[in-house]
Amino acid sequence: MAPPVVTVHGWIRSVRRMKNVSFAHIADGSTTVPLQAVLTKEQSEGLATGASVKITGEWKKSISGGKQAKELLAQEVKIIGEADPETYPLQKKYQTAEYLRSLPHLRSRIPGNSNLLQLRSYMISRLTAFFSSHEFVQCHPPIITSSDAEGAGEVFTVSSNAAATNENKAAHFFRDPKYLTVSSQLHLEALAAALPRVWTLSPTFRAEKSDTARHLSEFYMLEVETSFIDSLEPLLNTVEDMAKDLVRGISNSRVGAETLSSAGEKAGEIEERWKGLLENEWSRITYTEAVDGLQAAVNRGEVKFVFPPTWGVGLQAEHEKFLAQTLGGGGKGGPVFVTDYPRDLKPFYMLPSRGETQEGRETVACFDLLLPVVGELVGGSLREHRYEELVGAMKKMDLVPEDEDELGNLRWYAELRKWGSTEHGGFGMGFDRLLCYLAGVDNIRETVTFPRWVGRCDC
Repeated sequence: MAPPVVTVHGWIRSVRRMKNVSFAHIADGSTTVPLQAVLTKEQSEGLATGASVKITGEWKKSISGGKQAKELLAQEVKIIGEADPETYPLQKKYQTAEYLRSLPHLRSRIPGNSNLLQLRSYMISRLTAFFSSHEFVQCHPPIITSSDAEGAGEVFTVSSNAAATNENKAAHFFRDPKYLTVSSQLHLEALAAALPRVWTLSPTFRAEKSDTARHLSEFYMLEVETSFIDSLEPLLNTVEDMAKDLVRGISNSRVGAETLSSAGEKAGEIEERWKGLLENEWSRITYTEAVDGLQAAVNRGEVKFVFPPTWGVGLQAEHEKFLAQTLGGGGKGGPVFVTDYPRDLKPFYMLPSRGETQEGRETVACFDLLLPVVGELVGGSLREHRYEELVGAMKKMDLVPEDEDELGNLRWYAELRKWGSTEHGGFGMGFDRLLCYLAGVDNIRETVTFPRWVGRCDC
């Protein structure tokens, strides 16, 4: 039987010219592994790394006996878009991550970066299937909001071009200032009053001047809200089940296999991360137990921290990573839930913890999920579902005036507690940070095609 004749569209990764024959590696984005085309000397003329081509030929057993079982014996070669080797910046040589960040419009052509795009797409597909199978409804909350959900004030203000003109300096497009969302939580709570289980994967914006490998100004947040729950247990179980289902899918997928093959020496470490999420215990401790454990480790001389662990002070990244490495996974290193943080460290909408608390040590029913290397990945809580208590917390944090009739931009949120309120809770997960952990990427800026952070917003 004659070999089938096929047509391939793609981009040249490399061309190797011999005396009478040439070999071109072609990538079409479907896999990180290039296809090898065998060309005559004449057919390879004008081909260069980065050029787009259309090649028709016989798909037959490889005559070179190399890694590729089959290759394309070219019959017709057409250059669709040229790439001048004198100017094309992505030649076949090593480029640093920092250099590639200066070329965000081109770096997705690098095999490792295209694999991250494939992995991101697979993760979204798998997560969507997970939530659908558990009867969660996917929603699309607004990107432009009237309030700062976290109450931290680190927001981007939205304005129109007209507002910048002299005659309209004081005018606001929406009558008063609006912001790019820092979280979809408040709007999801409104939707959860009609649909008991809702979720979203939405862009989120933080005007934090953090120039670190863990922070971006624009990133994606997966957020969930669930009604009719009166403890953290259902939320913790959902997070654990979601992560395990996701990793199980990646482990058995082609994109997962290519992630490992693209990782080089880090492949073993990545596999251990996947295995740890699937097989190790998901430890659960309170904030108080975490601080006590950190202080005990310091006293035993096991570790030195830049920031001494102190009750009533937020856990630093160094604390979170140490907890995940030593207490997570049942002591083997892995995921650990830390619950019941001090009330004064958390936003106004969190429900007080159950049971008696020591005066001055009041806590709220919340949790963070910590992982080795990345630290905090997920944060969630039970929400204050009582109107009077919520308004009181808003006033205490100076989010609204003392006059109850002046709740401002948070009036609608408070009113959710007036009519048919239920006990409910939810969580948010940094999607890009999870991608970092599962792909073994050290800097979150590599997981986003066009990363934005303080001082940088290219393309």
